[in-house]
Amino acid sequence: MIDTLIRDATLPDGRKGIDLAMSGGKITAIERGIAAEAGEIVDAAGRLVSPPFVDPHFHMDATLSLGSPRLNVSGTLLEGIALWGELKPLLTHDAMVERALRYCDLAVAQGLLAIRSHVDVSDPRLLTVEALLDVRERVKPYIDLQLVAFPQHGYFRSGGAVAALEKALDMGVEVIGGIPHFERTMADGTASVEALCRLAAERGLRVDLHCDESDDPLSRHVETLAAETVRHGLQGRVVGSHCTSMHSMDNYYASKLISLIAEAELSVVANPLINITLQGRHDSYPKRRGMTRVPELKAAGVNVAFGHDCVMDPWYSLGSGDMLEVAHMAIHAAPMTSREAMRGAFDSVTINGAKAMGLEGYGLSVGASADLVMLQAADPIEAIRLKATRLLVMKAGKVLARAAPRVSELSISGRPPIVDASAYAPRLDQESD
Repeated sequence: MIDTLIRDATLPDGRKGIDLAMSGGKITAIERGIAAEAGEIVDAAGRLVSPPFVDPHFHMDATLSLGSPRLNVSGTLLEGIALWGELKPLLTHDAMVERALRYCDLAVAQGLLAIRSHVDVSDPRLLTVEALLDVRERVKPYIDLQLVAFPQHGYFRSGGAVAALEKALDMGVEVIGGIPHFERTMADGTASVEALCRLAAERGLRVDLHCDESDDPLSRHVETLAAETVRHGLQGRVVGSHCTSMHSMDNYYASKLISLIAEAELSVVANPLINITLQGRHDSYPKRRGMTRVPELKAAGVNVAFGHDCVMDPWYSLGSGDMLEVAHMAIHAAPMTSREAMRGAFDSVTINGAKAMGLEGYGLSVGASADLVMLQAADPIEAIRLKATRLLVMKAGKVLARAAPRVSELSISGRPPIVDASAYAPRLDQESD
């Protein structure tokens, strides 16, 4: 007898009427009409069953700290960094752990079961690292939490950050971070990328750099990141996060840069909610959108994922841990409204993020971990459109969260509600751009 059987599911790739069998924390079968007894049978009734959501770019050390010690008045990236500097002396281990665990509760309810969090190592006390290592251990049964050693105030610019970053790695942080555009000079930024990639090659670790989070079209550190990735044989292990300067670059240079990124097999993580909020702040009109060139990167074969980045912290006063909200914003900001592009946005908050993080055992396949979310939607596009209710969230075959479907007791039109009604799907005779 199998542990759990989900019947009549729709999968993100479009397959319908699929059953999923799970035993021992693994997916054991994915096919139509599985004939087997099960400890629990779940009728998906045609709803979408997906691998869990993935957030490959977050700052858990700062989450839910909004208003401490003050609010970001200008709403800019630089004031946010300054405000974080004011907050750090006030941080305590217990308070950080408590905030992070509250956010993880929210994440699980949203079907978000894999998160990569950047952890500031600019403070030589490494209080943030100790707290997030504690959190990582506590949430291990529920969330795959990766930590990035991130020198928020600059690898070279912040005194002691070089030694602190290596100490953080020795303590168990598994990814190397950086912020080259925040170094004192462009030359220092380039040198930091070179040093961090060399360190990653020596230690056999992954790299994830905040890269060119700027409106300046001459901020081109991702070019160096691509070159150093190839030089040190780090292909497939490196992420360029944000890369917002690309929205201000001329098309000729951008076309060259995108080819370099593809050649180096970099993943790019855009953070739609935060990028369109923080960027373009010095513009009057016309105002720049702020997000990197997602459609062009995808067209070149680059793995593009979306991150949430911030929730109620010095940089962003909103946020809900909902990766469907992130995908929804990306579609509008890019814009990318063809059916294919919208389906691709769903991939950017699931499988693409998993690839960027190098997650093992992720996805809906036989032998993979039985981690999944059932959504009140007929397909990925409807899930994004409705920011669909997470009806069931499972990790290693165990139910972590359940929710009742959103339904109306009243039908004003006399017809079934639009929510969950695949018959309401639009005609797809033509694609839009």
